[in-house]
Amino acid sequence: MARSPYGNYGHAILTAAAMSTPDRVALTYCGERSFTYDELNRTVNRRAHALLAAGVTPGTRVAALLNETLHVAEVYLAQAKIGAVTAALNPYWPVETLRAVVERSGCTAFVYDSTVEGVIAQIRPSLPAITTWIKVGASDTSEASEEEPPLAGFHDDPLALYYTSGTTGLPKPVVHTHASSLATAQIWLDVPRGPDAVFGTGAIIWGIGFPAIVGPALYAGMRLVLEQDWGPANFLRVVPRERVTHVSQIPSFYAALLGSSEHEAVDLSSIRVIMLGGEPLTATMLGRIKERLPEAGVYSYYGQTEAPYTCMGRVDDGSTPLGSSGRARTGNAVRVTDPSGRRVVDEVGEINLAGPHRMTGYDGLPDKTAEVLRGEWYVGGDLGSISPDGVLRVLGRREDAILKGGVWTQPVAVEEAAAALDGVAEAGAVGVPAHVDGQDAAEQRILLAVVARAGHSLDAAKLALALDDKLAPHQRPDRIVVADALPHFEDASGGPGKLLRGQIREQHGHLLGS
Repeated sequence: MARSPYGNYGHAILTAAAMSTPDRVALTYCGERSFTYDELNRTVNRRAHALLAAGVTPGTRVAALLNETLHVAEVYLAQAKIGAVTAALNPYWPVETLRAVVERSGCTAFVYDSTVEGVIAQIRPSLPAITTWIKVGASDTSEASEEEPPLAGFHDDPLALYYTSGTTGLPKPVVHTHASSLATAQIWLDVPRGPDAVFGTGAIIWGIGFPAIVGPALYAGMRLVLEQDWGPANFLRVVPRERVTHVSQIPSFYAALLGSSEHEAVDLSSIRVIMLGGEPLTATMLGRIKERLPEAGVYSYYGQTEAPYTCMGRVDDGSTPLGSSGRARTGNAVRVTDPSGRRVVDEVGEINLAGPHRMTGYDGLPDKTAEVLRGEWYVGGDLGSISPDGVLRVLGRREDAILKGGVWTQPVAVEEAAAALDGVAEAGAVGVPAHVDGQDAAEQRILLAVVARAGHSLDAAKLALALDDKLAPHQRPDRIVVADALPHFEDASGGPGKLLRGQIREQHGHLLGS
């Protein structure tokens, strides 16, 4: 029996929309170019035929190193249609990491754009397994056919390798299939959108950002606004220009956006849905967002590269408790288990995720796969608790938890209390080994680093007194440091990434030396 074309990711995401609403605008790029669904589909088809002509066949593993967001969308969708497997490389990796990941990937073809030609020159001589090198550009598909290419790759066939952002060792290659990526694309079943919905995003769409952002937007028939920079300054230009309605970011973005006065004269009234994940959302930050964007619904979500967007819920209207990530979205499942694997409720344990969106494993790493896949469940090392009615509260990574006074606490509890104090823009808490003779070697003390809001100054001693009234003894900081800024991952969108607590410990931990 013939396989349904709708089991192919590229066909289901794009071709189906081009068939039903060909004249609807699908994508705008940097305010300079615009494509209807029909035009975008024809562009992708030309790319697919050019790849086939270059020798990329179904099942070929193709390393993709692309900086321009339009090229990412075009190439990823074209390779999905013809059944090639995309190894979605991070253009911000060091050359050594990039070379090592490609060597391990099993790729025989490499697609890149002009922005990374210098990197390609460095790594090409040391990658003999790559026999086909393809530079994409504005005119290299001008002679290719616009007709639909022969489809290959369906359902449980591998679609792509997306890489984890782990801080130790090489990034792990996460295998997602056509089916798992299509399951992720259905996130807008659980979040409202109107007929004129516009999703804005920046350069973070390479990698897992593609099936988590681009795929869902196109699958839902939204207009996708692609930019090269999605930092606060460009955000303030693009939102009013494109009338963006939907965005997906991390709370730190709004700390930066609202921490200065530049946003005050900008019309942001088009924004209707703000998706926030990746780090905790505090009551203070939610209040600042709602004060500035009162008409926007604010949603928390939780997932990982291995199981994107598993849970979500609206937090600004009280339907999901603040500090929680909502319930498992349609078709997904979540549970929390104790060390023996027993399901627990209202107790802290390991978060388990399941659903058709879950990865099939880590490519070429059976031992690592076995560590995290337990039957239907993915167990990735995050701690949390779940309520009797299924609301998940994420507490953080096991390695981030702080043990003080024999009691575990998560940094966010300290950070939220500090961020609520007058004049504090951002806070980061870490545990530092106590190193006190006669005590448990695991016992820690708490270091808190804070950054002042613009126009304010902070006094560590006064902050400590204020926090004594807000926190339990095992949560009270043993040392407070006023810093100019806190370290974050460099976010490819131009905004701040996740808080780097390890760097806070490295920079200031000596202040708590015994």
